[in-house]
This record gives sequence, C-alpha cells and structure tokens, in this order.
Amino acid sequence: MLQFNGPQFPYCDGISRRSFLQIGGLAVGGLTLPQLLRAEQHAGTPSNKSVIMVYLSGGISHQDTFDLKMDAPAEIRGEFNPISTNLPGAQICELLPKMAQVMDKTITIRSIVGLRDEHTSFQNLTGYSMGEAQRDGRPTLGAVISKVAGQTDPVTPAFVDLFPTMQHKPYNSPTAGYLGHSYSSVRADGEDLASMKLRYVNPGQFDERRKLRAQIDDFKKSVDKSSGGGMDTIYQRAFDVLTSSKLVTALDVEKEDPKVRERYGKGSPKHLGDGAPMWNDQLLTARRLVEAGVRCVTVAYGFWDTHGGNFRHMKQHLPLFDTGISALIEDIYARGLDKDVTVVVWGEFGRTPKINKDAGRDHWARVSNCLLAGGGMKVGQVIGSTDKIGDSAATRPVHYLDVLATVYHNLGIDPHEFVRDISERPVPILPEAARVIAEAV
Repeated sequence: MLQFNGPQFPYCDGISRRSFLQIGGLAVGGLTLPQLLRAEQHAGTPSNKSVIMVYLSGGISHQDTFDLKMDAPAEIRGEFNPISTNLPGAQICELLPKMAQVMDKTITIRSIVGLRDEHTSFQNLTGYSMGEAQRDGRPTLGAVISKVAGQTDPVTPAFVDLFPTMQHKPYNSPTAGYLGHSYSSVRADGEDLASMKLRYVNPGQFDERRKLRAQIDDFKKSVDKSSGGGMDTIYQRAFDVLTSSKLVTALDVEKEDPKVRERYGKGSPKHLGDGAPMWNDQLLTARRLVEAGVRCVTVAYGFWDTHGGNFRHMKQHLPLFDTGISALIEDIYARGLDKDVTVVVWGEFGRTPKINKDAGRDHWARVSNCLLAGGGMKVGQVIGSTDKIGDSAATRPVHYLDVLATVYHNLGIDPHEFVRDISERPVPILPEAARVIAEAV
C-alpha cells in the first residue's frame, strides 16, 4: 500500500525520495511515471490519430463476403447471392445488408497478396511471419505506435489490446518485441484491467483505497504549500494517473447510450472454436477507447476457419458480423472521428475457390480481402479484383504490407522510419518494399 511517510531524504521541493520512488513505481493500466516522462518528449499538442485493428481469426472467406463469383461453376460459386450497396457498382453477400449501407464509407481491397498460409495474427499485426517476428523480436503494431507517437495525454495509454487469450496460441497478440516491455499494451483480458476495475477488491480493501485517495489529496496540499502553491508538473501528472477513471470509464460499455449499444449488437464473450468470440461489445469498447485518446486498439473477432460447413457457419455468424462492423464504421463517421480514426478489418488469408467434400473452404493465401474505413482516406471505392473464380489477383494487387504502411501513414508515422530497440540499435518499422496505398490517401 502506498504511504507518504517514512525516512526523510527531502528534495528542494519538500518531497521525500521515498515518496518519489513510491509514486514512480506505481502502475495503473501499464502507466508509470517513466512513461509520463516519455510523454514530455513529444513537443506540442499530440494529435489524436488512432487505429482500430479488427483481426478475423482463422481467415474469412473472401468469395462469400465481399467478392462473390456468380459466374463461376457451382463448386466454386457457393450458396449466396449478391446484393447491391450504396456504392454504385459494388455488390456484396446477401447476408451483409447493413454493410451494404455503409460501403460508401469504406475502401474494399479485393486483391490482398503476399500473405503466407499461416494461422497466426503476426503478419496482420507486425508485418512479418510468426517465425520472423519471434526470431527478430518484431514488435506488434500498437507497440510501434506507442513508441513513435506516444500518448495523447498522460492518463491514457497509447495501446490497448482487447484480444482474449485464444486456445490456438498463434492467434494471440504478438509482443512488443525488441522495443521492450514498457511499450506493451494494456491487456483488457488480464490483470491490467482487473486492477483498474477493482475486480477482486472486497469492501474492506475499498475503504483502504478511499483512505489512500484522501492521503493523496492531503499530500498534494502539503506539497503545494511547501512549494508556494505550484506543484511540480511531473508529480501532478503522476497523481492524475493514480486517480483517473478515464480509461475505466471508456471500457465500461454500460455507460453508453442504450440505442447505440443496441445498434452494435452484443454477441457473446464465448470463444468460437479455438479462436476469438464474436463479442460486439468489444467493437463498441474500441470506439470508446479511441475517443478517450487511445492510439491503437486491437480486437480479435470471430472464428472463420471453415474447413467444413462453411455456408452453415456463415449463415449463423455473418449477420452478427454485419451488425457489429457496420455499426463501428457508421459510429466513427457519426461522431466526427473519421478524419482521425482508421478502421482495419481483415484476417490472415482467404479461402479456397473450390468447395471441398465437407462443404467447406480451405486456406488460401494467394489472395484475400481487407476492409478500411475512416483515417481521412478516400473512401467509397473498391481497389483491385480477382479472377473469375477468386483464385488470384487480376488487377491492382495490394501487398498486405501496404495496408500496414497506410495505417502508419494515417497516424503520421513514416512506415520506413527507424526506431531504437532496447539496445539503442536503429531498426526500420517495415521493409523498404512496403508502400502506402496511393488510391487511399
């Protein structure tokens, strides 16, 4: 428990060395005094640019969502029919009627290439295969953003990870790698959030927290008095972190307008297969977090590894996907966040053109699709196309690294910038081959 008494090794402002160290050592959702100090390195007013990365664990079928192939043979075409959207000339699956009404706010890329047949989140979140990322310590997107862009304010972390812990381990979030633990995310599935929500605090302990808050207030008054009424900014910010409820409030969707929450749909926290749940509250939480100043929010959403029963699975789960993803996009624009917040929705690969004997589609890394929205981008367009059976990119192939390069660009980060690892060695964020998608920006 934090105490403000003890041996006196006073600084010139009257604060003891022990008190300073105790304040500096505290962490609330991953925020410590050293991180507050780092925030000072970013001169001027930080921008509010941010990204919500929605990872579709398992790899969703491109032919049964945003790239239907009605002229293909029956063994490729599948069971679904296309519907028109509010974007002239663009059609999508009939199970996505709400998405059809927000297509003018999106960029649909139908020609994503360069992915490996790898059931992991590493390529989507680091830009490297799992083997490369683990061997070289490649950091996840949010850690890079945290390192380069910093926090928007001292009481809000730069990176919050909403991934649950999934049974298939490679689906889970990559680490901060060579950037070091201080740039790791606040994990909403672990003790970071538990401590903030006081999940395990009994009434007696909560009384102690109230006493602590009173003690903090008394200490602040004493410091103000000893320093002539001007408490040092660093100490003030440390106390702000200790007493702020901003992040906890953002994580509490119960505080949202019931009509908005109903628009998102709720889903369930129950995992699907060995992947993620379809828990639409997390999509709403992501919007609330970026609105509160978080720069990067990662969400694992659904399980799309449909080797068998692909069409049955899609009929069961695409309607909830339709509700949640369309609500997120609609909400970003309705709240005036579309210039600052980039939304990315994609999986690790597409699915095979040919339907297998189990009415499923297998892994297909040769081509897949991706949905972008917001970020001040030129939305209302479809980029690229596949051949008549959805086998390969026919026009404008877009490398998956280009998606990440565009995300960094939207946040004001040069994707080829060098960052310093924990040994102070300069390392490029993305390979030189990665290019910002010109049509998008």
